[in-house]
Amino acid sequence: MKFIAKIAGVIFFLALISCSTKENAVPFISDEEQNYIIETANSYIDSLPVTVTASKCERSAGGLHDFYSEGDYWWPDPENPDGPYIRKDGQTNPDNFMAHRLAMIRLSQIVGMQTSAYLLTGDEKFALATQKHLEAWFVNTETQMNPSLLYVQAIKGRVTGRGIGIIDAIHLIEVARSVEILEKNNALPAETISGVKNWFSDFVNWLTIHSYGIDEMNTKNNHATCWVMQVAAFARLVNNEEIVEMCRNRFENILLPNQMAKDGSFPLELERTKPYGYSLFNLDAFYACAEILSDEDHNLYTFTTSDGKNLEKGAEFMFPYVKDKSAWPYKHDVMYWDEWPVRHPFLLFAGKAYDKPEYINLWQTLDAYPKTQEVIRNLPIRNPLIWLLDEPITENN
Repeated sequence: MKFIAKIAGVIFFLALISCSTKENAVPFISDEEQNYIIETANSYIDSLPVTVTASKCERSAGGLHDFYSEGDYWWPDPENPDGPYIRKDGQTNPDNFMAHRLAMIRLSQIVGMQTSAYLLTGDEKFALATQKHLEAWFVNTETQMNPSLLYVQAIKGRVTGRGIGIIDAIHLIEVARSVEILEKNNALPAETISGVKNWFSDFVNWLTIHSYGIDEMNTKNNHATCWVMQVAAFARLVNNEEIVEMCRNRFENILLPNQMAKDGSFPLELERTKPYGYSLFNLDAFYACAEILSDEDHNLYTFTTSDGKNLEKGAEFMFPYVKDKSAWPYKHDVMYWDEWPVRHPFLLFAGKAYDKPEYINLWQTLDAYPKTQEVIRNLPIRNPLIWLLDEPITENN
Protein backbone atom coordinates (compact mmCIF):
# COMPACT_ATOMS: atom_id res chain seq x y z
CA MET A 1 0.00 0.00 0.00
CA LYS A 2 2.86 2.40 0.77
CA PHE A 3 4.35 1.78 -2.67
CA ILE A 4 0.98 2.33 -4.35
CA ALA A 5 0.47 5.61 -2.47
CA LYS A 6 3.93 6.76 -3.47
CA ILE A 7 3.28 5.96 -7.13
CA ALA A 8 -0.07 7.77 -6.97
CA GLY A 9 1.65 10.90 -5.72
CA VAL A 10 4.24 10.71 -8.50
CA ILE A 11 1.52 10.24 -11.15
CA PHE A 12 -0.35 13.27 -9.78
CA PHE A 13 2.86 15.33 -9.87
CA LEU A 14 3.70 14.25 -13.43
CA ALA A 15 0.15 14.93 -14.58
CA LEU A 16 0.45 18.49 -13.38
CA ILE A 17 3.74 18.86 -15.23
CA SER A 18 2.21 17.54 -18.43
CA CYS A 19 -0.65 20.04 -18.10
CA SER A 20 1.73 22.95 -17.69
CA THR A 21 2.34 25.30 -20.57
CA LYS A 22 5.66 25.22 -22.39
CA GLU A 23 6.55 28.53 -20.80
CA ASN A 24 5.66 27.29 -17.31
CA ALA A 25 7.21 23.85 -16.97
CA VAL A 26 7.13 23.94 -13.19
CA PRO A 27 3.91 22.73 -11.55
CA PHE A 28 2.33 24.87 -8.84
CA ILE A 29 4.64 27.87 -9.45
CA SER A 30 3.22 30.58 -11.72
CA ASP A 31 5.21 32.32 -14.44
CA GLU A 32 4.91 35.51 -12.40
CA GLU A 33 6.48 33.89 -9.36
CA GLN A 34 9.23 32.31 -11.42
CA ASN A 35 10.12 35.77 -12.71
CA TYR A 36 10.04 37.11 -9.15
CA ILE A 37 12.44 34.37 -8.02
CA ILE A 38 14.90 35.12 -10.81
CA GLU A 39 14.71 38.88 -10.27
CA THR A 40 15.20 38.52 -6.51
CA ALA A 41 18.10 36.13 -6.97
CA ASN A 42 19.71 38.63 -9.33
CA SER A 43 19.33 41.33 -6.68
CA TYR A 44 21.25 39.09 -4.26
CA ILE A 45 24.18 38.44 -6.60
CA ASP A 46 26.39 41.14 -5.11
CA SER A 47 25.17 40.79 -1.52
CA LEU A 48 27.88 40.37 1.10
CA PRO A 49 27.77 37.73 3.82
CA VAL A 50 26.54 38.68 7.28
CA THR A 51 27.34 36.05 9.91
CA VAL A 52 27.17 35.90 13.69
CA THR A 53 30.53 37.67 13.89
CA ALA A 54 28.96 40.88 12.54
CA SER A 55 27.29 41.65 15.89
CA LYS A 56 27.73 40.76 19.54
CA CYS A 57 25.26 41.23 22.37
CA GLU A 58 26.76 42.41 25.64
CA ARG A 59 24.41 40.04 27.48
CA SER A 60 25.80 36.96 25.68
CA ALA A 61 27.98 34.62 27.72
CA GLY A 62 29.45 33.25 24.48
CA GLY A 63 32.19 34.40 22.16
CA LEU A 64 32.20 36.18 18.82
CA HIS A 65 31.51 32.98 16.84
CA ASP A 66 28.64 31.78 19.03
CA PHE A 67 25.05 32.16 17.88
CA TYR A 68 23.09 34.02 20.56
CA SER A 69 19.39 34.66 21.09
CA GLU A 70 17.03 35.49 23.94
CA GLY A 71 13.80 33.85 25.05
CA ASP A 72 10.95 35.39 23.10
CA TYR A 73 8.36 35.48 25.86
CA TRP A 74 10.53 36.86 28.68
CA TRP A 75 10.22 40.46 29.84
CA PRO A 76 11.60 42.81 32.51
CA ASP A 77 9.78 42.49 35.81
CA PRO A 78 7.91 45.80 36.46
CA GLU A 79 8.31 45.25 40.20
CA ASN A 80 12.03 44.52 39.88
CA PRO A 81 13.33 46.17 36.67
CA ASP A 82 16.95 45.13 37.26
CA GLY A 83 16.08 41.61 38.34
CA PRO A 84 15.45 38.37 36.44
CA TYR A 85 13.03 38.49 33.55
CA ILE A 86 9.49 37.10 33.91
CA ARG A 87 7.52 35.01 31.39
CA LYS A 88 4.53 36.15 29.33
CA ASP A 89 3.62 33.18 27.15
CA GLY A 90 2.95 34.06 23.53
CA GLN A 91 3.94 37.73 23.93
CA THR A 92 7.19 38.48 22.13
CA ASN A 93 9.53 41.01 23.73
CA PRO A 94 10.60 43.34 20.90
CA ASP A 95 13.67 44.52 22.81
CA ASN A 96 15.37 41.12 22.80
CA PHE A 97 18.58 40.62 20.80
CA MET A 98 17.59 39.55 17.26
CA ALA A 99 20.64 40.17 15.10
CA HIS A 100 21.86 36.58 14.88
CA ARG A 101 18.41 35.21 14.11
CA LEU A 102 17.91 37.79 11.39
CA ALA A 103 21.33 37.01 9.93
CA MET A 104 20.53 33.29 9.78
CA ILE A 105 17.14 33.97 8.19
CA ARG A 106 18.87 36.22 5.64
CA LEU A 107 21.28 33.38 4.84
CA SER A 108 18.39 30.98 4.25
CA GLN A 109 16.57 33.52 2.09
CA ILE A 110 19.59 34.24 -0.09
CA VAL A 111 20.77 30.66 -0.51
CA GLY A 112 17.24 29.30 -1.01
CA MET A 113 16.37 31.94 -3.58
CA GLN A 114 19.65 31.61 -5.46
CA THR A 115 19.29 27.84 -5.62
CA SER A 116 15.69 28.22 -6.82
CA ALA A 117 16.83 30.53 -9.61
CA TYR A 118 19.56 28.07 -10.55
CA LEU A 119 16.94 25.31 -10.83
CA LEU A 120 14.77 27.50 -13.06
CA THR A 121 17.51 28.73 -15.37
CA GLY A 122 20.49 26.41 -15.15
CA ASP A 123 22.62 29.55 -14.86
CA GLU A 124 25.64 28.74 -12.71
CA LYS A 125 26.01 32.36 -11.63
CA PHE A 126 23.19 31.77 -9.16
CA ALA A 127 24.84 28.68 -7.72
CA LEU A 128 28.21 30.40 -7.47
CA ALA A 129 26.60 33.38 -5.75
CA THR A 130 25.87 31.14 -2.76
CA GLN A 131 29.52 30.24 -2.32
CA LYS A 132 30.65 33.34 -0.45
CA HIS A 133 27.75 33.05 2.01
CA LEU A 134 28.25 29.34 2.64
CA GLU A 135 31.98 29.75 3.15
CA ALA A 136 31.52 32.74 5.46
CA TRP A 137 29.06 30.88 7.71
CA PHE A 138 30.59 27.43 7.71
CA VAL A 139 34.17 27.39 6.40
CA ASN A 140 36.06 30.66 6.96
CA THR A 141 37.56 30.54 10.46
CA GLU A 142 37.35 34.33 10.81
CA THR A 143 33.60 34.58 10.21
CA GLN A 144 32.09 31.11 10.71
CA MET A 145 29.51 30.22 13.32
CA ASN A 146 30.51 27.60 15.87
CA PRO A 147 28.65 24.31 15.17
CA SER A 148 26.80 24.45 18.48
CA LEU A 149 23.99 26.35 20.18
CA LEU A 150 25.17 26.92 23.72
CA TYR A 151 23.77 30.42 24.12
CA VAL A 152 20.32 30.28 22.56
CA GLN A 153 17.15 31.69 24.09
CA ALA A 154 19.01 32.95 27.12
CA ILE A 155 16.98 34.66 29.87
CA LYS A 156 18.42 37.65 31.67
CA GLY A 157 19.09 36.84 35.30
CA ARG A 158 18.18 33.16 34.86
CA VAL A 159 20.12 31.15 32.25
CA THR A 160 22.85 31.80 29.65
CA GLY A 161 21.27 29.36 27.18
CA ARG A 162 18.70 26.56 26.89
CA GLY A 163 18.09 23.45 24.86
CA ILE A 164 14.73 24.89 23.88
CA GLY A 165 16.61 27.47 21.84
CA ILE A 166 17.82 24.87 19.34
CA ILE A 167 14.63 25.61 17.43
CA ASP A 168 16.27 28.87 16.32
CA ALA A 169 18.34 26.92 13.78
CA ILE A 170 15.38 25.64 11.75
CA HIS A 171 16.34 28.22 9.13
CA LEU A 172 19.38 26.14 8.22
CA ILE A 173 17.12 23.41 6.84
CA GLU A 174 16.70 25.02 3.44
CA VAL A 175 20.40 25.86 3.41
CA ALA A 176 21.16 22.15 3.85
CA ARG A 177 18.67 21.21 1.13
CA SER A 178 20.21 23.78 -1.23
CA VAL A 179 23.69 22.39 -0.63
CA GLU A 180 22.39 18.89 -1.45
CA ILE A 181 21.12 20.17 -4.80
CA LEU A 182 24.25 22.15 -5.61
CA GLU A 183 26.47 19.20 -4.76
CA LYS A 184 24.42 16.81 -6.90
CA ASN A 185 24.77 19.14 -9.89
CA ASN A 186 28.48 19.88 -9.34
CA ALA A 187 27.54 23.54 -9.16
CA LEU A 188 30.01 24.52 -6.43
CA PRO A 189 33.71 23.76 -5.85
CA ALA A 190 34.29 20.46 -4.08
CA GLU A 191 36.29 22.21 -1.35
CA THR A 192 33.33 24.44 -0.50
CA ILE A 193 30.93 21.49 -0.35
CA SER A 194 33.37 19.52 1.78
CA GLY A 195 33.84 22.37 4.24
CA VAL A 196 30.10 22.97 4.59
CA LYS A 197 29.40 19.26 5.10
CA ASN A 198 32.14 19.02 7.73
CA TRP A 199 30.44 21.83 9.64
CA PHE A 200 27.03 20.18 9.46
CA SER A 201 28.52 16.84 10.48
CA ASP A 202 29.92 18.48 13.61
CA PHE A 203 26.56 20.18 14.22
CA VAL A 204 24.67 16.88 13.96
CA ASN A 205 27.10 15.39 16.45
CA TRP A 206 26.52 18.27 18.88
CA LEU A 207 22.74 18.13 18.48
CA THR A 208 22.67 14.43 19.30
CA ILE A 209 25.11 14.19 22.21
CA HIS A 210 25.04 17.53 24.08
CA SER A 211 22.58 17.79 26.97
CA TYR A 212 20.84 20.73 25.29
CA GLY A 213 20.24 18.65 22.19
CA ILE A 214 18.99 15.70 24.22
CA ASP A 215 16.70 17.98 26.24
CA GLU A 216 15.21 19.40 23.05
CA MET A 217 14.81 15.96 21.50
CA ASN A 218 12.80 14.85 24.53
CA THR A 219 10.39 17.77 24.65
CA LYS A 220 6.72 17.00 24.07
CA ASN A 221 5.49 19.52 21.51
CA ASN A 222 6.62 21.37 18.36
CA HIS A 223 10.16 21.59 19.75
CA ALA A 224 10.55 17.82 19.51
CA THR A 225 9.17 17.88 15.97
CA CYS A 226 11.59 20.62 14.97
CA TRP A 227 14.52 18.74 16.51
CA VAL A 228 13.77 15.77 14.26
CA MET A 229 13.19 18.07 11.28
CA GLN A 230 16.57 19.75 11.75
CA VAL A 231 18.64 16.71 12.60
CA ALA A 232 17.10 14.72 9.74
CA ALA A 233 17.85 17.47 7.21
CA PHE A 234 21.43 17.92 8.36
CA ALA A 235 22.12 14.18 8.71
CA ARG A 236 20.76 13.54 5.22
CA LEU A 237 23.10 16.18 3.81
CA VAL A 238 26.14 14.49 5.37
CA ASN A 239 24.93 10.95 4.59
CA ASN A 240 24.66 9.92 8.24
CA GLU A 241 22.20 7.07 7.71
CA GLU A 242 22.30 5.99 11.34
CA ILE A 243 20.96 9.34 12.50
CA VAL A 244 18.46 9.53 9.63
CA GLU A 245 17.05 6.16 10.69
CA MET A 246 16.91 7.29 14.31
CA CYS A 247 14.85 10.30 13.20
CA ARG A 248 12.44 8.03 11.30
CA ASN A 249 12.01 5.90 14.39
CA ARG A 250 11.27 8.93 16.54
CA PHE A 251 8.72 10.17 14.02
CA GLU A 252 6.90 6.83 13.95
CA ASN A 253 7.19 5.79 17.58
CA ILE A 254 7.29 9.05 19.55
CA LEU A 255 6.28 12.19 17.65
CA LEU A 256 3.14 11.05 15.86
CA PRO A 257 1.76 8.72 18.59
CA ASN A 258 2.35 11.18 21.43
CA GLN A 259 1.52 14.54 19.86
CA MET A 260 -1.46 13.92 17.59
CA ALA A 261 -5.02 13.32 18.81
CA LYS A 262 -7.27 10.93 16.92
CA ASP A 263 -8.97 13.84 15.15
CA GLY A 264 -5.63 15.03 13.72
CA SER A 265 -5.16 17.98 16.09
CA PHE A 266 -2.20 18.65 18.35
CA PRO A 267 -3.57 19.10 21.90
CA LEU A 268 -0.36 20.55 23.33
CA GLU A 269 -0.38 23.29 20.69
CA LEU A 270 -4.08 24.00 21.25
CA GLU A 271 -3.33 24.64 24.93
CA ARG A 272 -0.96 27.51 24.11
CA THR A 273 -1.84 31.20 23.96
CA LYS A 274 -1.27 31.05 20.18
CA PRO A 275 -3.09 27.80 19.33
CA TYR A 276 -3.76 28.61 15.67
CA GLY A 277 -0.20 29.63 14.80
CA TYR A 278 1.36 26.80 16.78
CA SER A 279 -0.94 24.20 15.22
CA LEU A 280 0.05 25.38 11.75
CA PHE A 281 3.74 25.53 12.68
CA ASN A 282 3.79 22.01 14.11
CA LEU A 283 1.89 20.57 11.16
CA ASP A 284 4.33 22.23 8.75
CA ALA A 285 7.22 20.72 10.70
CA PHE A 286 5.63 17.24 10.67
CA TYR A 287 5.22 17.42 6.92
CA ALA A 288 8.77 18.68 6.46
CA CYS A 289 9.94 15.66 8.46
CA ALA A 290 7.99 13.37 6.13
CA GLU A 291 9.45 15.05 3.05
CA ILE A 292 13.01 14.83 4.36
CA LEU A 293 12.79 11.27 5.72
CA SER A 294 10.71 9.52 3.05
CA ASP A 295 12.43 7.50 0.33
CA GLU A 296 11.80 4.41 -1.79
CA ASP A 297 11.74 2.21 1.30
CA HIS A 298 10.06 4.54 3.80
CA ASN A 299 6.90 6.59 3.25
CA LEU A 300 6.12 8.67 6.31
CA TYR A 301 3.25 10.33 4.48
CA THR A 302 1.26 7.11 4.71
CA PHE A 303 2.64 5.77 7.97
CA THR A 304 -0.22 5.11 10.39
CA THR A 305 0.00 4.31 14.09
CA SER A 306 -1.74 1.31 15.60
CA ASP A 307 -4.60 3.57 16.75
CA GLY A 308 -5.08 5.19 13.34
CA LYS A 309 -3.09 8.44 13.52
CA ASN A 310 -1.35 9.69 10.37
CA LEU A 311 -0.31 12.90 8.68
CA GLU A 312 -3.29 12.92 6.35
CA LYS A 313 -5.56 13.35 9.38
CA GLY A 314 -3.47 16.31 10.47
CA ALA A 315 -3.98 18.00 7.11
CA GLU A 316 -7.69 17.18 7.13
CA PHE A 317 -8.03 18.77 10.56
CA MET A 318 -6.33 22.05 9.68
CA PHE A 319 -7.38 22.50 6.04
CA PRO A 320 -10.87 23.90 6.81
CA TYR A 321 -9.41 26.48 9.21
CA VAL A 322 -6.82 27.62 6.68
CA LYS A 323 -9.53 27.95 4.06
CA ASP A 324 -11.79 29.82 6.49
CA LYS A 325 -10.04 31.04 9.62
CA SER A 326 -13.31 32.42 10.99
CA ALA A 327 -14.43 28.82 11.55
CA TRP A 328 -11.60 28.23 14.07
CA PRO A 329 -13.40 26.93 17.19
CA TYR A 330 -10.59 27.54 19.67
CA LYS A 331 -9.08 30.63 21.27
CA HIS A 332 -7.61 33.32 19.03
CA ASP A 333 -3.86 33.82 19.25
CA VAL A 334 -2.80 36.57 21.65
CA MET A 335 -0.42 37.98 19.02
CA TYR A 336 -0.17 37.78 15.22
CA TRP A 337 -3.68 36.38 14.79
CA ASP A 338 -4.23 38.52 11.70
CA GLU A 339 -0.93 37.52 10.07
CA TRP A 340 -1.80 33.81 9.65
CA PRO A 341 -2.29 31.80 7.50
CA VAL A 342 0.34 32.13 4.79
CA ARG A 343 1.57 29.66 2.17
CA HIS A 344 2.06 26.71 4.49
CA PRO A 345 4.20 23.86 3.18
CA PHE A 346 1.90 21.20 4.63
CA LEU A 347 -0.65 22.12 1.95
CA LEU A 348 1.87 21.59 -0.85
CA PHE A 349 3.31 18.37 0.56
CA ALA A 350 -0.10 16.93 1.44
CA GLY A 351 -1.55 17.94 -1.91
CA LYS A 352 1.19 16.03 -3.70
CA ALA A 353 1.14 13.03 -1.40
CA TYR A 354 -2.61 12.45 -1.31
CA ASP A 355 -3.67 13.71 -4.75
CA LYS A 356 -5.56 16.64 -3.22
CA PRO A 357 -5.68 19.48 -5.77
CA GLU A 358 -7.83 21.51 -3.40
CA TYR A 359 -4.85 21.71 -1.03
CA ILE A 360 -2.56 22.91 -3.80
CA ASN A 361 -5.15 25.39 -5.04
CA LEU A 362 -5.49 26.91 -1.55
CA TRP A 363 -1.71 26.98 -1.12
CA GLN A 364 -1.38 28.96 -4.33
CA THR A 365 -3.74 31.68 -3.09
CA LEU A 366 -1.86 32.36 0.15
CA ASP A 367 0.93 34.86 0.80
CA ALA A 368 4.12 33.25 -0.50
CA TYR A 369 6.56 35.85 0.81
CA PRO A 370 5.31 37.28 4.11
CA LYS A 371 7.08 40.32 5.56
CA THR A 372 6.25 39.97 9.27
CA GLN A 373 9.36 38.74 11.05
CA GLU A 374 7.42 36.60 13.52
CA VAL A 375 5.74 34.80 10.63
CA ILE A 376 9.03 34.30 8.79
CA ARG A 377 10.61 32.98 11.99
CA ASN A 378 7.96 30.27 12.16
CA LEU A 379 8.03 29.41 8.45
CA PRO A 380 11.35 27.68 7.71
CA ILE A 381 10.15 26.15 4.40
CA ARG A 382 9.77 29.16 2.09
CA ASN A 383 11.36 28.04 -1.18
CA PRO A 384 9.13 25.35 -2.70
CA LEU A 385 11.26 24.80 -5.81
CA ILE A 386 14.11 23.26 -3.85
CA TRP A 387 11.68 20.63 -2.56
CA LEU A 388 10.02 20.02 -5.93
CA LEU A 389 13.19 19.75 -8.03
CA ASP A 390 16.76 18.59 -7.61
CA GLU A 391 18.24 19.60 -10.97
CA PRO A 392 17.76 22.52 -13.36
CA ILE A 393 14.80 22.38 -15.74
CA THR A 394 16.52 24.67 -18.26
CA GLU A 395 20.00 24.61 -19.70
CA ASN A 396 21.87 27.90 -19.42
CA ASN A 397 21.79 29.59 -22.80
